Amino acid sequence: MKAKAVLVAALTVFLALTLFACTQEKTPPAAQKPAGSGEQDLAAIGVEAYIYGYPLVTMEITRRVSTNVTKPEGSKAPMGQFAKLRTYPAVSDHTVTAPNADTLYTITWLDVSKEPWVLSIPEMKERYFLMPMLSGWTDVFQVPGKRTTGTKAQKYAITGPGWTGTLPEGITEYKSPTSMVWVLGRIYCTGTPEDYKLVHALQDKFSVVPLNSYGKPYTPPQVKVDPSIDMKTAVREQVNKMDAGTYFKLFAELLKTNPPAAADAPMVEKIAKIGIVPGKDFDISKAEPSVTKALQDVPKIAQEKIMAEFKSLGKPVNGWTYSTKLGVYGTEYLVRALVTAIGLGANRGQDAIYPTSEADADGKPYDGGNKYVMHFDKGQVPPVDGFWSLTMYDADFFFVPNKLNRYTLSQRNQFKTNADGSVDLYIQNESPGKDKESNWLPAPKGKFVLMMRLYWPKEKSPSLLDGTWKIPPVNIVK
Repeated sequence: MKAKAVLVAALTVFLALTLFACTQEKTPPAAQKPAGSGEQDLAAIGVEAYIYGYPLVTMEITRRVSTNVTKPEGSKAPMGQFAKLRTYPAVSDHTVTAPNADTLYTITWLDVSKEPWVLSIPEMKERYFLMPMLSGWTDVFQVPGKRTTGTKAQKYAITGPGWTGTLPEGITEYKSPTSMVWVLGRIYCTGTPEDYKLVHALQDKFSVVPLNSYGKPYTPPQVKVDPSIDMKTAVREQVNKMDAGTYFKLFAELLKTNPPAAADAPMVEKIAKIGIVPGKDFDISKAEPSVTKALQDVPKIAQEKIMAEFKSLGKPVNGWTYSTKLGVYGTEYLVRALVTAIGLGANRGQDAIYPTSEADADGKPYDGGNKYVMHFDKGQVPPVDGFWSLTMYDADFFFVPNKLNRYTLSQRNQFKTNADGSVDLYIQNESPGKDKESNWLPAPKGKFVLMMRLYWPKEKSPSLLDGTWKIPPVNIVK
């Protein structure tokens, strides 16, 4: 598929809406009748409903794939257990779009519908890290880390939407707006064997346990693999292949434990016209014929609209498009869906900005048949308090295989500088020559996308946040 876009992703803050505890048996057929709308209007509502629910459905499929194992292995771990990535993601791993080669992930999926879970973070020894907590809608509702809470040892109880109770002393409560929680922790790592070892030791000190087991010996329950879950097809492809009936049935089911935000009330009222009501099942076979017909082509239309949103995400600067307001989206449903599609797990802007470029300084799409240069004047590398990197992706936002096994260039590289102290980065398929390979970012032979990561961007000028620092253009070598 032809990708359109930007990022690594995370979404809308949710307050709870009252759910209706009705079962399908209690929902008469009349409840799914449209409110006097024409087929064209119903189709338009269907597209909006699809876009609105895209993050929640994508999160659920990601959760299933990521937790369908009997024990932690690689990027996967059962619910309530940590997946501790010991190396950067493999070039063949297509579980999550726009992966990075800057941090080691420490990840867990939690279900806080029945009771809270206690997350313990060890002393991080001044190392940069962050533990963003995503709701089922991909919204970053809390983000402990070096920028926000420091690097001392910390303990948090992640509680569900309806939970009330008393917590042990020394534990801070973080209220999740949904029952589904994804803790997508990142710990900075240089990628050397020595630094891998140091980060591994820190990862092993993280823990997560249900509240009733806190302070006691805890052994996670045994789980079985669900053979019906597709573990090979990329998550985005699985979601995009769903027909309207399958998609909206799953969306309705997820709404029961992952309620809409209060600000979503107008959208909730609108989607009720096609039979999607929080707390109730949706069965397209029981819908009015006009609804069934109207929804038939909705997935394809909605997906095209999602990917086209990239052009509206931000005003391009030197060929780079980015937003400083990701991670919390309010009612910007289309932006939220776009981020989900091409960069699930995006951080808040204060923590990270992900400028993305699909075309060179002349506005022509990148192609590995050409050679490109990105030039930084002396002292003008990205201004950050965390770190920065430049990552190469193919047209579908996955790593590009290459003989150097190099997927990024970053501040940890020993760049060869020009006589005036400036730096040129070479972006091309073939080596620019041994004397320049330290500055080479290998590209595929076909189309590609560039993405920068600026973690903890500086707030004082020069800064990308206020526009006083601008990302240099990428120029084709003519």
